[in-house]
Amino acid sequence: MSAQTLPAPARAAVSRHGAGFWVVAAAFLVAMAFTVVPTPLWPLYQHEAGYSTLMVTVAYAAYAVGVTVSLFLAGHLSDRLGRRRILLPAILIEIVSGVLLLASTSFPAVLAGRALSGVAVGMITATATAALSELHAVARPEAGRAFAQLIATAANMGGFAVGSLTSGLLAEWVGAPLRTPYAVYLVLLVAVAAGLLLVPETVTPPATPQPYRPQRVAVPPAARGRFATVAIGAFAAFAVLGLFASVAPGFVGSTMGHPSRALAGLVAFLVFGSSVVSQLLSGSLPAARQIGSGLSLLTLGLVAAVLAVWLPSLPLFLIGGTASGAGAGMLFKGSVATVFAISEPATRGEALAGLFLAGYLGLSIPILGFGFATAVVSTQTALVGFAAGVVALTAVVAVRLRLPR
Repeated sequence: MSAQTLPAPARAAVSRHGAGFWVVAAAFLVAMAFTVVPTPLWPLYQHEAGYSTLMVTVAYAAYAVGVTVSLFLAGHLSDRLGRRRILLPAILIEIVSGVLLLASTSFPAVLAGRALSGVAVGMITATATAALSELHAVARPEAGRAFAQLIATAANMGGFAVGSLTSGLLAEWVGAPLRTPYAVYLVLLVAVAAGLLLVPETVTPPATPQPYRPQRVAVPPAARGRFATVAIGAFAAFAVLGLFASVAPGFVGSTMGHPSRALAGLVAFLVFGSSVVSQLLSGSLPAARQIGSGLSLLTLGLVAAVLAVWLPSLPLFLIGGTASGAGAGMLFKGSVATVFAISEPATRGEALAGLFLAGYLGLSIPILGFGFATAVVSTQTALVGFAAGVVALTAVVAVRLRLPR
């Protein structure tokens, strides 16, 4: 039955859900973009606010810790409380984060702002993805889930790409580079928060309140070896993305002599943008093929980036970052597909929670290690150690993939 042949109330519901779908997609995109606004600004924090490389990595790790904690304490609550009832408070938390980052460049304020941003993302990611699927199912019941999943992927990783690029451009061409990007995104966050007030709720809370429990992390006993393999891969993929989102802009400015904030934003845009493109283009490949191709691209790209820092060579660094991002995207997508295949439907969410835990540990621990290493060795040497550790992990995954299942 087409929308035109439905009764008027049903047509109105379809229309509201269709509009709500795009409002949630916009909120998802803006929320994820906001989290990487500091990426091209970190060299400015170092130059103008006196941050060390270690301070940058600690501030970045605060975001990853916030995501991890939120993911397991609140990321699953929308299943019971409702999608909008979680999305709207999460956006409000991001607004508070933006106010802190706009008001001060002091390290405690930035640390608190980044941690709050991570808390919001932990609430948003799974909630927005589920909301998009449910809204699309009502607005276009004859269509499958592929389009909603495509938009969710584009908003998630695409938000990272858009946020880093726009922040770099604003910092380069508009005054007050450590203030203006946050002010612009605060306006956008307020706008999408207002839009969320009009989005239909897709979850009916249970009549009887259920006791609170954190998100469980469960691994299928019969598939723990396979799960461990893809978890290591997710750890490596997020470690590389974390490198390019935190300290890589500093390489471009200090080591290669290109202090342009727009260029720093472009580096992160290429990394995250290539991750989105690789995930979209590899959708028809088997999971094992995605993981294998992702491992190869990730390793080659990371080696190229390390060589570029030592030479130094900006073109080679851009090529290495693009290849690394593409490899990380394919590797993580294949890891998620593998977890779907080896887990039972009743515990799939818990198994995915374990995979995301591995990923976000990769987003924080290696970057912190890199920051502490720069206190005793040069940045270039610390980068070699970081790359050697990631390449070793990819080798472990490659070897384990060849073992009998």
